[in-house]
Formats: sequence, structure tokens, C-alpha cells
Amino acid sequence: MTETHRNLAFFGSDAIAIPCLHALMENDQDWKVAAVLTQPDRPSGRGRNLQPNPVKSWALEHGIPVRDPEKPTHHEVQWLKELKIDLTMVMAYGHILKEEFLNYAPLGCFNLHASLLPKYRGASPVETAIAMGEVQTGVTLMQVIPQMDAGPMIDCEPVDIGMGDTGQQVRQKIAQACIPLLGRSVPNLLSGKYPLLEQDENQATYCRKLSKADGQLNFRLSADELVSRSRAFASWPGCYFVHQDKVLRVGKMNKFPHDLSLEPGQRSSTKENSLIIGTGNGSVEILELQKPGGKMLPIADFLRGYAIHKEITFPSPSDQISLIRTEKESSFKKIS
Repeated sequence: MTETHRNLAFFGSDAIAIPCLHALMENDQDWKVAAVLTQPDRPSGRGRNLQPNPVKSWALEHGIPVRDPEKPTHHEVQWLKELKIDLTMVMAYGHILKEEFLNYAPLGCFNLHASLLPKYRGASPVETAIAMGEVQTGVTLMQVIPQMDAGPMIDCEPVDIGMGDTGQQVRQKIAQACIPLLGRSVPNLLSGKYPLLEQDENQATYCRKLSKADGQLNFRLSADELVSRSRAFASWPGCYFVHQDKVLRVGKMNKFPHDLSLEPGQRSSTKENSLIIGTGNGSVEILELQKPGGKMLPIADFLRGYAIHKEITFPSPSDQISLIRTEKESSFKKIS
């Protein structure tokens, strides 16, 4: 490390940031990660014991000063100033930063956002991109301003979304895409010589934080939409539907290749030991299912131990909140 190295602070909490941190740590001729600001320990696991998040664990492992307030305040700003931080990098921190956090470091504050901005600003860009049927997403490096994910863009790294990719798999791709992006961008940030491209507000879309209710299959949607959601939500919140007041969790599901002219939620009886359900456009075939207190089973095994009437029509939620909104919409809409 040179005598004129710069001090970087990293704000983040999610595992998606770990490859980014490793890259910053390894390529340290001109800079070092000198501080980490992250979320506090949360209950985790079966015992619900307090556990540090992956970024905090990484910082402790590497002996980097770390703080984890419930909400960052001027005390953290003062701490960062005392550490002589020159530049702030942010990825998946989980807080909207006040202006004092954007201005305390002389070289600025920059964010790695897990989408190709201006699409999918907000809290769930990876899962929402998959759920909306996108075939490409990526990570965008942007300057942080006091407006959510709306700052001018510096660079981006696209990644493809494969036909079978789950949310976790795309997260891993985006995490790795940060490495070349940082490799070519951090030296420019340190020199102060980098392009700034304003986002097109007319193209902006916003995604919200996901909830458990998003996992309920709404059979009024199309088969393509439901399959995309099942991939997007595989890790959390998972997908499910209700049968006789029981929540049945869905594992794998595919679009059924033939037109059966079923009503939304209607079960087909054309294929033995199967569960094919009509949607708003096409049909889906449930390949794995789990009852409360049971294990996820292949559908033929599940149906041997759990009876579902052949002529049933499964219910859909009366309404759901849409996953995205545009810049011109003031709030997220109900869909039905």
C-alpha cells in the first residue's frame, strides 16, 4: 500500500456485498477499507438467537472497525470523520442515508444498486426483475443523492437472467459482477475523474419491499407470470396456495405446454398423479408441494398422502399489491 492511500468506508448488510468487499480488500495498492457501517444483529435460525449479518461478520474477521446502529446518526458521522474516511461505498445497507452521510467524505458517496437503472429502484430489484420476466439485469454504480436510487450513473455491469434462474442465483451473478465494475471504477472515483449520466426519469420504475403475501399464487395472472414469481421468490417468501384452509407451499413448478382451456384456479384431471392448474393465460404444473408440518415432496408422492379433489378450483387472493410502479404513479396499486 502506498503512503498516499485513501480510506474507504463501506455501508452494507447483505451477503450480496461480500464479493465486492473481497475485491476492495485485495486490490488495496491505493486504498483500504477502513470502516464498515452495517445493520445490528438480528434473531436468526431455529433458536432465534442474535446473529451478525454477513457484512458485520466479514468486518470482524478482517479486523476492520465496525458499527451497527439501529439508525445511523451524527455520532457515526463523527466516527467516520475521526477515521479520516475519503470515500463512501454503499451496497444493500437497508437505510436511506441522510444528507450528512453523503457529504462528510471529501470524495463523495457512491452506491452499487442491483439493477440496470433507472429500472427497479427500491428494495427488491433482483427478485422483482425476475418476477417481471426480465431476461437481463445487472448492477449500476451511481452517485448517491437525497432521493432513492435516483442519482447520476457512473458505470454498470449487466448480467443475464437464465430461464431457470432463481432469485438466489441471480444475486450471486450480480455479486460477482461487482468485481470488474469496481476494478475499473474505484481508481476513477479516487481521482475525481468519472462520467456522470443523469437517469431518464420517464423510464424509472420502483419496486417495493416484499412481504409473505407476495408468495400466494394468484391464478388470475398468466402462467408465465406465476412461473417467474416462483423462481424469483424461491428463497423468500416462497410460493403457496390455499386448500381447505391449509397453506400448501410450492417447490418447483413449470408452465404446462398444452392449452387445456381451464379457468383460473381450476384443476385439470387429464394427467394422473399430477397437479395442473389453470391461470389467466395458460396452465401451470406443480411439480413439488409441501403441507404444513411436512416435507417438500414430488407431486406424485404428495398426492398419495394428501387428497385433492379432481374437480376443485383453488382460490386466488382477492387483491394483491403490484410489485412495481412507475415514476408517475403515487403509490403501489392493487391487482386482481
